[in-house]
Amino acid sequence: MTALPHASALVLRAGGGDRLGVVLLHGRGGRAADILGLGTGLEGARLLAPEADGQSWWPHSFLAPMAALQPWLDGALAAVDRAAEVLRAEGLAPGQIAVAGFSQGGCLALEWAARRGGPLAAVVGLSAGLVGTADAPGPPDAALHGHTPKVMGQAGRLDGVPIWLGCHTQDPHIPAARVRHSAATLTALGAEVACRLHPGAGHGITRADVTALRRLLGG
Repeated sequence: MTALPHASALVLRAGGGDRLGVVLLHGRGGRAADILGLGTGLEGARLLAPEADGQSWWPHSFLAPMAALQPWLDGALAAVDRAAEVLRAEGLAPGQIAVAGFSQGGCLALEWAARRGGPLAAVVGLSAGLVGTADAPGPPDAALHGHTPKVMGQAGRLDGVPIWLGCHTQDPHIPAARVRHSAATLTALGAEVACRLHPGAGHGITRADVTALRRLLGG
């Protein structure tokens, strides 16, 4: 059987506390070492950052049809599974594990949480939205940057899990419509969602995002 993409992903670590475990997921073109910086200064936290094959979790926009995202999406979800299992094997309870990411990594963090469910300590998606579980009928939509809609069939319960979604209103890669749809989907799964659409154009991490992340993760 052919291994899924990212099956041999490098995993970098930092920290070593017993309070919290955080899986950090880099964006397209990024590296594990880059995203570890988001966890700098989180006291008592163990940080794990898997690195995607070729520095990309999947080769197209997360808005692309599902067939274009597989098998990379399944491999990416499995990479997060392995990282979370490492933290559980080291003695952390599921409710002590958080997942956070930026851009493509943020989409992966949100999708993993929505599919796998809680308990989780927190979820943070920066410049990110849910990928979806299937293609939905409908024509290309300007509100989705010209892509067709997706079915949000995720079924992982997230009762009481705090989630931060932060994105610019004119992000060139993440449509605001998908961010809002993601917030509604995660809320329906029971999560306590805070969604901030920062005014203007951009694709990056804002000071408000960092403040929210540190508040959720106790840093």
